Amino acid sequence: MKETLFKGNFWSTDLTSTAGYDSIVQHLNDGRKNCKEFEDFLKERATIEEKYGKELINLTKKKPCGQTELNTLKRALEVFKQQVDGVGQSHIQLAQTLREEARKMEDFREKQKLHRKKIELVMDAIHKNRNLQYKKTVEAKRLYEQRCRDKDEAEQAVHRNANLVTQKQQEKLFVKLAQSKSALEDSDRQYQLNVGALEKIREEWQNEHTKACERYEETRRSLEMCSIEKDIEFFVNFRKTGSVPPAPVVYENYYNTQRNATTTRNQAPAPGKGRRGPLPIPASGPGDPDYATVDGYSLIHH
Repeated sequence: MKETLFKGNFWSTDLTSTAGYDSIVQHLNDGRKNCKEFEDFLKERATIEEKYGKELINLTKKKPCGQTELNTLKRALEVFKQQVDGVGQSHIQLAQTLREEARKMEDFREKQKLHRKKIELVMDAIHKNRNLQYKKTVEAKRLYEQRCRDKDEAEQAVHRNANLVTQKQQEKLFVKLAQSKSALEDSDRQYQLNVGALEKIREEWQNEHTKACERYEETRRSLEMCSIEKDIEFFVNFRKTGSVPPAPVVYENYYNTQRNATTTRNQAPAPGKGRRGPLPIPASGPGDPDYATVDGYSLIHH
């Protein structure tokens, strides 16, 4: 039978989700509570066992039992009292054993508390870093797409007013277009840098999440109580959040997306209904040598 593991069942396709991690942490908190309850139960029973044992021993010392009898019956009653005394001693020894087990449980609980705290500090920090970088990446993408639209609008303004404005007005339009292309180039570069940074953080978080799951499995096994495999399998099946980690956030070129969307929308014109198409738009894009220029016109105007 295939072993059921924590590390394969507590993922979410949402990069910023902590549902799987929260489920495991809650399970650990429940386990800590159960350990404390079991520890207290052992201590209470130890107190009862010790009290009962002492009462039996005191009974054999204080209460006479056939002291005037003779011969075999006298010996039988003495054996009976010895047996009661032995039972009392056994209960006292059991109380000591129970207290020792309670101390072991307390030590285990304290060690796991410190161990869990270390893991949670690492995971909380990486969750915070991941969410912060994700927000920065989303904002960088939004700004990049806005700069793409600004550049497209500036290009269309140049073509619409090519023969309708004065030379000075036309120069202003070219300056605005060149500036929008320069801003687009900057935002495009920043967007790609944020995507790369987020991917590194995502990989680091995924590795730490896997390690945390494996450490928690060791914690579960260390209890060595009941059927560990069945308990783990039951918990995983009952509380699992998903087996697929979130996909990397990829860089999306604005113009490739727009081109694909336009291709699906366009229909072939009906016969005889053709018309003159729009003026061509400058083809320069992010990364081209003349990205910040328009038909030879540069921001540096002489």
